[in-house]
Amino acid sequence: LWDAKHENLSNEIDRIKKENDNLQIELRHLKGEDIQSLHHKELMAMEEALENGLASIRERQAEIFRITKRNHEDKERMLEEEYKCLSLQIMDMEGGGKMENGYHQQQQQQQMQMAPFSFRVQPIQPNLHERF
Repeated sequence: LWDAKHENLSNEIDRIKKENDNLQIELRHLKGEDIQSLHHKELMAMEEALENGLASIRERQAEIFRITKRNHEDKERMLEEEYKCLSLQIMDMEGGGKMENGYHQQQQQQQMQMAPFSFRVQPIQPNLHERF
């Protein structure tokens, strides 16, 4: 019983060693080493496999570049919007966007009317009246 199991394990080990050796040889061939022993058909098959692999690598690389470009464009758009908002805030703080009897005052009143009562400035909060 042990001899049969031992023999099966020994055969399995030999098979795996042989498979490992064949894979190492194939890897060396793919690296361009020891290709003198290969026939013309084997070289053509290897060339086709390498070209297919290279094509898939280039496709993946192009996809990554497209995704990266799209992400950068989105970030750029967001930063431009943030810049516009901050520029408007700076203008308001400097008084450049302040119009006492103009459009901005009317717009502020409309915003106040649209806000829920709990978020409106209350009379007991005089320091907040200056903002709104």
